[in-house]
Amino acid sequence: MTAPKKPATPKVAEILPLRAPRRCANCSKDTVRAFYPFCSKRCKDVDLHRWLSGAYAIPVVEADAGSGEDD
Repeated sequence: MTAPKKPATPKVAEILPLRAPRRCANCSKDTVRAFYPFCSKRCKDVDLHRWLSGAYAIPVVEADAGSGEDD
């Protein structure tokens, strides 16, 4: 009798990353897919707090009301 044949193992497909590797925006550790572009929930929440508290703001230069631009 011959030995039973082992079933062929399927070939595993190579998984390519969707994005280039990047560092965490807050602490510079390697990012995690679940929290991209951050490394953890904590860093994600810290960034959200900064947005909500107004730490990230675009400076605006106010125009003078009496500059004479209006005709």
